[in-house]
Amino acid sequence: MAMTDGRRMALERLREAEGAANELREELRLVGLVLPSLRIDPVSAAGTEPSPLIDLGRCTVETARQLAVVLRHRKRP
Repeated sequence: MAMTDGRRMALERLREAEGAANELREELRLVGLVLPSLRIDPVSAAGTEPSPLIDLGRCTVETARQLAVVLRHRKRP
């Protein structure tokens, strides 16, 4: 069965979203943070023309504070 252009584009959007989520997951890991619920939002990824969103999920108060510290101390241009 041949894949339609629309289906091909939908798969590419999903792959792009997965790549971005994995990239974010890795960068967070490098600074010692884990967002356990980080994932592609299944509702936004559904249908024939998905517009996938990356769901950062929920985290503990400690993780939120650690993230704030990392952002506060990031290199600024």
